[in-house]
Amino acid sequence: MKLLSTLSLVVTAALVTLSANAEVKLPQVFSSHMVLQRDMPIHVWGDAAAGEQVSVALRNTSATATADALGRWSLYLPAQPAGGPFTLAVHGSNAVELQDILIGDLWLASGQSNMEMPLAGFNPTTPIKDSEKEIAAANYPQIRLLHVEKDSSEYPLEDFKAVTGWSVCSPDAARKFSAVAYFFARSLQQKQHVPIGLIDSTWGGTPAEAWTSLDALSSNAALMPVFAARAEAMDHQAAGQRSDRLDAEAKVQGKSVPVRPWHPNPVSWRPAGLFNAMIAPITPLPIRGVIWYQGESNANPQMVNLYSRLFPAMIEDWRVQWHQPELPFLFVQISAYAANPADNWGILRDAQRRTLQLSNTGMAVTIDIGEEHNIHPANKQDVGERLSLLARGIAYKEKLVSSGPLFRYAYPDHGAMHVWFDNAAGLKAQNGALQGFEIAAADGVFVPATAAIEADSLSVSSPTVPEPRYVRYAWTNFPRANLFNAAGLPASPFTSYPVP
Repeated sequence: MKLLSTLSLVVTAALVTLSANAEVKLPQVFSSHMVLQRDMPIHVWGDAAAGEQVSVALRNTSATATADALGRWSLYLPAQPAGGPFTLAVHGSNAVELQDILIGDLWLASGQSNMEMPLAGFNPTTPIKDSEKEIAAANYPQIRLLHVEKDSSEYPLEDFKAVTGWSVCSPDAARKFSAVAYFFARSLQQKQHVPIGLIDSTWGGTPAEAWTSLDALSSNAALMPVFAARAEAMDHQAAGQRSDRLDAEAKVQGKSVPVRPWHPNPVSWRPAGLFNAMIAPITPLPIRGVIWYQGESNANPQMVNLYSRLFPAMIEDWRVQWHQPELPFLFVQISAYAANPADNWGILRDAQRRTLQLSNTGMAVTIDIGEEHNIHPANKQDVGERLSLLARGIAYKEKLVSSGPLFRYAYPDHGAMHVWFDNAAGLKAQNGALQGFEIAAADGVFVPATAAIEADSLSVSSPTVPEPRYVRYAWTNFPRANLFNAAGLPASPFTSYPVP
C-alpha cells in the first residue's frame, strides 16, 4: 500500500509539473492563412496549464476561458461577417498569433480516391484534364487549403495530423490538393465573392463505415453487418500474415509464389477508424458544409445492399457530431466504370439517389463523364462545377437549376411505363435516341426498352413485355445513358423496383 501511495504521489507530481510548464497551444486546424466560418459563433479551443486563464482576440472582439483540470480550454467569439485579413491573438502564459486570417465559408471535402485525386493527378497514367494548365492558373488568394494526413484510430482523437498548415491557394499548394475540391471552390468563390476555406480529409479505397462514428454504427441494428465484415477482414489478415510467411519461404526455396486474392486494408477499412482520426478532430469547428465523393468501395456484393442505410446514417451522424442538424451535405454519385462484374454499381448509385430524402442534401450526377477502363475519370472540372451548383442552390438559396432529372414516380398504362421526374424541364436525348432504359414485368426480369420523350415525362416500352410493372435507367456498371434536361445536366440512374 505504501508503494502504491508513493507511486501515486510521484505520478501526481509529474502531472502537476507538466501542467505548470504547459504553454497555450492550438490544435492543427488553426494556423495562419486559415478561413473561419462567417455568420456563426467562432469556436476556439486548445490546451494550457490547468487553471490558466486564456484570452483570444479577433477583429474587434475578445473572450476569455480558464483551462480545466486536464488543461483543456474552449471559448466562443461572436459571429462575424466575411472579411479579412485579420490576426487571431491567443494569450496565456505565452502568446500565439495567427496572421492573415480570413472570415468566409469553410467546406470539408472528404471521401475516397476520386475526391483525393490531386490536381496533378496520381501519376502520368491517371491525369486530370488540362492538369498543367489548371495548376499554372491556380492563383486564388481568397481560397485557402488545409490537407489532413491519412490516419486511423481506435478512438476519437482531439487533433489530427496535418500535411502542412493552412496555405494560400497557389500553383504549388493546389498541385497536391483535391482537384474536385479545388474546382468546387474556384467556381463557388467567383460566384459568392467571399473567402473559401477547404479542408481535404480523404483516403482512397475506403468504405463509408470507416468514416462513420462508432456511436452511429453501434446504435443502429441494421448496420451490424459492418462488424461481421470487420471480423471476416481480421480473419483474412491473419491468414494473409500466414501466407506472407509461406510466400517468403517459397522464395527462399526458389518456388513460385501463388497469386493471393485482394483483401481490404485492415487499417483504413476499420469501422469508425477514419472518422476517429480524420473527422472527429474537426467537428468542434463550425463549417458551411460538406462535399463528399465515395461509394466505389461499398459496391461489392457483400455490402452494397447495406449502403442505402449506411450512407444516410453517416450523414446524420456527422450532423450530430457538428451540432449542425441542417449541415449541407453535397455528394457525387459514382460515375460510369466497367468495374468487376460481381460488383453492382447500379444498386450503389440508386442508394445514393434515395439518400436525397434527407433534407439539405444534393447529388452531383457524373454518369456521363465516366471512363470505361479508368476508375478515376480525368474530367474533375465538371464534377466540381456541379457540386458548386448544388451549393449555390442548397447552401446559398439561389434560384437556379442545380440538378439533372431525378426520378419521381412511374406507372404502367397501355403497355408502357410512364416516368416522371423532378428537374425535368426540357428533357432531351444527347447524341441520338435515348439509351439505357429497361422495363420488367411482375417477375422483375428486366429487358432493354425504347424510351420516348413526352413533354416533361417519358414513355418506356418493349414488345416483349406487354404488361410492364417496373422501369430502370443506366443500371449497369458502365451504362450507355444520355438523358439530360435543358440546363445540360444528366439524369440520375434509378430503378422503380422495390428496394431490397
